[in-house]
Amino acid sequence: MKYVDGFVLPVPVKNIAAYRRMAQKAGKVWREHGALEFIECVADDVKPGKWTSFPRSVKLKAGETVVFSYIVYKSRAHRDQVNAKVMKDPRLASMMNPRSMPFDGKRMIWGGFKTMVQL
Repeated sequence: MKYVDGFVLPVPVKNIAAYRRMAQKAGKVWREHGALEFIECVADDVKPGKWTSFPRSVKLKAGETVVFSYIVYKSRAHRDQVNAKVMKDPRLASMMNPRSMPFDGKRMIWGGFKTMVQL
């Protein structure tokens, strides 16, 4: 079964174009190193919930939107191999500086997930 890294993060609406450019570059790097899919999605229908929701999860502020992203791998071992190569890739160095990121990385949520159902 495939393995997925998932991400939810707040992005200022004014930074969406910059985020898209960064994601396109990063996605190319991940794909070149073996990721099966690299998907970036921007909120379209994510209302704040009473107790929980995507906006609440990242403490969304005025002028921000939610981005949901995921990267698909063959397995956990494959993910670990791909990510080891990605983290050494010099093309990502400039993107890893928290001061130059077009989003607040402190409010990003991420994790690795084993596939439970795949149709």
